[in-house]
Amino acid sequence: MTEIFAVAVITVLAVIAPGADFAMVVRNSYLHGRRTGLFAATGVAAGVLVHVSYTMLGVGLLIASSTFLFTVIKLVGAAYLVYIGVRTFRARGEVEVDLETKSDLTPFQALRSGFLTNVLNPKTTLFVVSTFAQVVSPGTPVYQQVGYGLFMSLAHLLWFGVVAVFFSHDRMRTLMLRGQKVLNKVIGSVLAGLGISLAFAPSH
Repeated sequence: MTEIFAVAVITVLAVIAPGADFAMVVRNSYLHGRRTGLFAATGVAAGVLVHVSYTMLGVGLLIASSTFLFTVIKLVGAAYLVYIGVRTFRARGEVEVDLETKSDLTPFQALRSGFLTNVLNPKTTLFVVSTFAQVVSPGTPVYQQVGYGLFMSLAHLLWFGVVAVFFSHDRMRTLMLRGQKVLNKVIGSVLAGLGISLAFAPSH
């Protein structure tokens, strides 16, 4: 249950924290409407599955080959969570998005933009690897790891789906941006706290 809780909290907070995926979905929703934004959100969720797949394979091999290396990765991952927590806490809450240049975007192009933005984002790589290194142990069944990965993807789909709906409406977009500063403080504090607690937690 502790593993599941950690995955859920870290994933939800990391997804909500603004980044490249957020900016891309905001732009597509604002310029092209809700449908295009939802396709972009689906692309992001598909991209997460790519990160999950190679992370599961890599972490599994690491556990099997070297306990020491796995412990090092675990500590580095915890440090990264603290780092993004501090960065998020200090963020101004203003998302820089290019809302001027408008070009026609087909559903496939929106899906592709979401997928590529996520797959090519090193922050997502670090997030997925960090999370798996904290919660996966030699005794964690593969089906449970798959469940974690699917949860990460679904969380991205649901959150960015909400973003697409909000940013395709002027009033909702204003409300969402207004609450971003406070949200960043909360997200940053919890992520940093989780990173510290996970670093000092006993290994499985």
